[in-house]
Amino acid sequence: VQLQASGGGLVQAGASLRLSCAASGGTLSRLVMGWFRQAPGKEREFVAMISSSGSGTTYADSVRGRFTISRDNAENTVYLQMNSLNPEDTAVYYCAASVKYGSRSTSGYGYWGQGTLVTVSS
Repeated sequence: VQLQASGGGLVQAGASLRLSCAASGGTLSRLVMGWFRQAPGKEREFVAMISSSGSGTTYADSVRGRFTISRDNAENTVYLQMNSLNPEDTAVYYCAASVKYGSRSTSGYGYWGQGTLVTVSS
């Protein structure tokens, strides 16, 4: 499965963005999907995950209540709606796929997209 993340950009604090992660070469319907991010000089960190059916979601404390992960298995796409963005959200955002729900570690995900840059100005 190849993953392609898109939707990043430069926005002001308080704005919203929606990231998309499209899959090719396979179906996402049986995979757990996650979003991670990596800020300059920092390690890649977990942001959110969603179960294969979409019925279960988990968020990092730093984004809970502001970000929403969703998926459209018919479109083979996963989304990350990001509201009330602040400069601390500036990072390259990666989508990733796993066969098991629950891991917040990068090692739990076997498929990765190339990342899309989100920059939030103050």
